[in-house]
Amino acid sequence: MHKEYDFSNSTRNPYAKKLKKQIRLHLEPETLAYFKQLAAETDISPRKLITLFLQDCVRNRKKPSVKWKNAPASA
Repeated sequence: MHKEYDFSNSTRNPYAKKLKKQIRLHLEPETLAYFKQLAAETDISPRKLITLFLQDCVRNRKKPSVKWKNAPASA
């Protein structure tokens, strides 16, 4: 090993923006159970299945259809 390294001519990693970002995600037990069951059927980890599902949503511009229970009436 050298005592010093010269990084003055180095460049930033061009792929750094494409790296995955780690987040913490809280899922309902039934949601996690669904992906765990699907993982057992497909031999793909639940984490990978969730990632693949979310990637598919992004590619196809899917938006959730949410129906709120007991939503207040609009004025």
